[in-house]
Amino acid sequence: MGLVAAFKIYCDALPLVDVAAAVPEASVILDLQFNHGDRPLFLVTVTGDSGQTLESALTETYDVGEWTRIGQAGDTRRYQIRPALGVEEQLGEHIDDLAGLEELATADAFIDRIEVETDGWRQTGWFADREEFSKFSSFWQHNADFRLERLNSDEEAEPPGEGLTNRQYEALRIAYERGYFEIPRQISLEEIAAELDITASSVTERLRRAQTQLIEETVATTWPTLP
Repeated sequence: MGLVAAFKIYCDALPLVDVAAAVPEASVILDLQFNHGDRPLFLVTVTGDSGQTLESALTETYDVGEWTRIGQAGDTRRYQIRPALGVEEQLGEHIDDLAGLEELATADAFIDRIEVETDGWRQTGWFADREEFSKFSSFWQHNADFRLERLNSDEEAEPPGEGLTNRQYEALRIAYERGYFEIPRQISLEEIAAELDITASSVTERLRRAQTQLIEETVATTWPTLP
């Protein structure tokens, strides 16, 4: 039985991270075209940017050799990118175990989504079993910062909370980890607001919306209809 994992790799040396940093409000999705030797072509889909800033970043960044816009629909554009660097050149100064990185390419796993963010890559992938996932996670834990966000059987339903926005998820996670839901409370709304750099009323709204979403996904589905 396989596993589906969602995780974040914090490493600003990964390809296109500096490009994503130039357009922090945009979504940057990367597909690797592995049939091109040691420098696989990148197919990049960008949504939420006018294009000018992103394309300037593609031209100026050190790790992009050539790029071509191959399609556009509304504010979504698709690019084919030929990287300027191989794996060793790109990550050699930042990762100690390059041989281990190359071995990951032969793992019984498939990464089906890579979202390039301002400080690393957020990925979703399938792994044949827990041992294969352990190889992958152990490598990144020793060579960068690694955070597991979800791990479940590929035959299981998505866990509750998949309908939360990123901001609701972040507010709910911080509130829980800092003890807001404990009795007595270990942190105030004002302290959570300061950590998120928003107002206390915004924290209240995000937590209420997040809790409503979770209730609708779980408990409410089992309730009988009220008369």
